[in-house]
Amino acid sequence: MSFDLIVKGGTLPDGRTADIGITGETIAAIEPRLDAEAGRVIDASGDLVSAPFVDPHFHMDATLSYGLPRINASGTLLEGIALWGELKPLLTHEAVKERALAYCDWAVSMGLLAIRTHVDTCDDRLLAVEALLEVRKEVAPYIDLQLVAFPQDGFYRDPTARENTIRALDMGVDVVGGIPHFERTMADGTRSVTELCQIAAERGLRVDMHCDETDDPMSRHIEQLVYETQRLGLHGRVNGSHLTSMHSMDNYYVSKLLPMMAEAQVSACPNPLINIVIQGRHDTYPKRRGMTRVPEMLKAGIRVGFGQDCVLDPWYPLGTADMLDVAFMGLHVAQMTSPADMRKCFDMVTAENAAIMGLDHLGLEVGKRASLVVLDAGNPVEALRLRAERLFVVSRGKVVAERPKRPTRLALPGRPAEVVRRHTLP
Repeated sequence: MSFDLIVKGGTLPDGRTADIGITGETIAAIEPRLDAEAGRVIDASGDLVSAPFVDPHFHMDATLSYGLPRINASGTLLEGIALWGELKPLLTHEAVKERALAYCDWAVSMGLLAIRTHVDTCDDRLLAVEALLEVRKEVAPYIDLQLVAFPQDGFYRDPTARENTIRALDMGVDVVGGIPHFERTMADGTRSVTELCQIAAERGLRVDMHCDETDDPMSRHIEQLVYETQRLGLHGRVNGSHLTSMHSMDNYYVSKLLPMMAEAQVSACPNPLINIVIQGRHDTYPKRRGMTRVPEMLKAGIRVGFGQDCVLDPWYPLGTADMLDVAFMGLHVAQMTSPADMRKCFDMVTAENAAIMGLDHLGLEVGKRASLVVLDAGNPVEALRLRAERLFVVSRGKVVAERPKRPTRLALPGRPAEVVRRHTLP
């Protein structure tokens, strides 16, 4: 037996040590030891081998545009939306595509091989939609890129958003999106959830809705999203993104809401970096931090994943396409610091996010697509602690990124010449 690629001696997220044999674009074998020839062998001894990182919530049409045409001075969501409105008329097809492709390069270097990006449909040109459809095609050999038709300025609030959103879906956009809390009234928000879910059901598409991204505890559109999921039989195909109002809701109401979400199989995607920066801007002290109730959702049986949301755009001035940064911040805000909880946070930027996006072909199993990451860490918790370097990134059986291990040299009397920050706990 021979393979195109063998990843030898790596530690899998579940603690097993194994060799992974790859033929073509498929994982052909996972065994304690493979005695076989291979076109290339990667020595992953002592290193963590993981399924690729996955981001189920991003805005690629805006990424890398920070400072254009100005900076978000207040740091608020609403100023960010207003600023994006100023930038949209200045966008060109070439600039959107160039920035998106540059971000995809970053993503590959970080082992991020699947991204769901919302693309604004409140532009009669649908310029960003066209650009990202081209990007999706170009990166398909190495990144799974899903596009969400996202009426940023409101499905009803913007006069042509409804027509443009349907046009975008006709052009081949993958997922139906919305922003009910940005409609003019709560009633319009509720109505938008109903119509958008009906459109998804008629077309056999998934739904991913910006839902209740506000500090207002009375913003409860997630309830309508759950209802429509049940009514239309969309179980397992609907995601509520952000859900930040839930951090301010009455506890009794939430105790009713969470079981309903679980029953309808509606997943949740908080975005830790962005939620804690944008929410609570109108508070003095105590100052709310905005991320939704992750531990409580998990306990209720709701699928939860963490998203990146923004990198260098009108809403966020930082970011590197590193989903370990996202999970690291998420576990702090959610206070998920037990070993089991931290391992779950790692799952929430790999396997759980893949499930939210419906990417059944990803995972470290025989027969799955041969996409994986070798990390300079001994286990998932250490990977989070270190935000570990990606030593090798494999997509569809091909090595698409690699870097050497680089210990830091020391010049200290009586101390080692080199230091690494890996540490095995007892």
